[in-house]
Amino acid sequence: MSAYASGTIVEIAHADLHARLKEHTVLAAVPAAELEWVAERGVLRRFPANAEMAAHDQPVEGLLFVLRGHVAIYVDRGEGRHKVAEWRDGEVTGVLPYSRMKTSPGDTVAVEQSEVFTVSREHLPEMIRQCPELTAHLVHVMLDRARLFTSSDLHNEKMKSLGKLAAGLAHELNNPASAVVRSAKLLTDGLLAAEDASSRLGAAQLTPVQRDALDALRAACLSGTAPAGLSPLELADRVDAISGWLEDHGADASVASALADTAVTIPALDRLSESLRGEPLDLSLQWVAHGCAARSLAREIEVSAGRIYELVSAVKDFTHLDRETVAQAVDVGQDLANTLTMLRAKVKARSASVELTVDPDLPRVSAYGGELNQVWMNLIDNALDAAAAGGHVEVSARAERDSVVVQVADDGPGIPDSILPRIFDPFFTTKPVGQGTGLGLDIVRRLLSRHSGRIEVQSRPGHTVFSVTLPASPPG
Repeated sequence: MSAYASGTIVEIAHADLHARLKEHTVLAAVPAAELEWVAERGVLRRFPANAEMAAHDQPVEGLLFVLRGHVAIYVDRGEGRHKVAEWRDGEVTGVLPYSRMKTSPGDTVAVEQSEVFTVSREHLPEMIRQCPELTAHLVHVMLDRARLFTSSDLHNEKMKSLGKLAAGLAHELNNPASAVVRSAKLLTDGLLAAEDASSRLGAAQLTPVQRDALDALRAACLSGTAPAGLSPLELADRVDAISGWLEDHGADASVASALADTAVTIPALDRLSESLRGEPLDLSLQWVAHGCAARSLAREIEVSAGRIYELVSAVKDFTHLDRETVAQAVDVGQDLANTLTMLRAKVKARSASVELTVDPDLPRVSAYGGELNQVWMNLIDNALDAAAAGGHVEVSARAERDSVVVQVADDGPGIPDSILPRIFDPFFTTKPVGQGTGLGLDIVRRLLSRHSGRIEVQSRPGHTVFSVTLPASPPG
């Protein structure tokens, strides 16, 4: 079905058509001769409500002046069709002068019964020559439309990136946060047990020799964790050995696991048993075990809280929320590291390996940091998608004359030569339906243009490289 086939051509007297065109917001301001030129070369069509005027990727046949009604364009990015732009009485859409648009980026639909005056695209070159004032008006309309689509696309892609970022960040924060909660609860119980053991041990009135022996074991306990490199099976054997020793000496075997997590050895326990026996030995071991366990839990809380702080700091730096919305000198190497932190959950999920290499003396670039980070996020995220499970992604940044060059490479299947020229086109994607919007690389290209940068791609099976070149900031 050709575009506009669902519309009915309206037969109307020339004078009436002229009068209706004169009421259109854009056409009302043009000279009578130009209005007459348009009237002679166009066709008035009527579309019923919900009629599809042009389908996605179908050629756009010409210039559309909406005389009455409501026309909208819908795009399906795999999550259901949604509206990206709309036009009402007195507005213009379709192919505009100097526009490079050839096919519809989505489904153009008459939301309600509409009447549209269409001028075929074959007349546009002549219109540019014969109707200079109308052309000037339409160029302004085209610029406004470009800004609208750019703003809408950027917003949609930001929201999609934000969703993925939030999901990954929630996953990354959940582990250390859960560890803090778990360790804090165990720490409370451990401190109560240690206090009880300490109180009972104080009543045992140990001799100086016994206290020295106990201090020696406690020092060994606090000196470090269990020997490094033990497998789960070897650690279980260690717990069993200590548990057996405790039972043989009439002590509470429930503390075996806590002691096994420290540097305490069987010979150290033997030395303590030479000075302490019976209940004093049992109380001493409980006091040492619970005290060392409390120290270990406190260290776990510190490490987990530090991990949370690291993630929050990375998010803050990644989004540049504390910076003014003006171009500033940006540390590209740090921003790449922050981006990888944001994507750490995805890296783990895909069992991928990521290597980051940054020149030590990499110059800064003048940029809107939050926007530049969206470039890195899109490119690295795409590379992880392209790499097979267990694949490898390399990210590098180096100085090259007066520029900074960032490369993102993956070992995926590559991009076929037949579609390589189209990958920066809006709404074009190589991902399955529902997994890609077709906007990421288009937005990357736009954002880099805003920063006087450029992007290039080279691809072959097993090796795809996106190269971004940005002007370096002047020294100082």
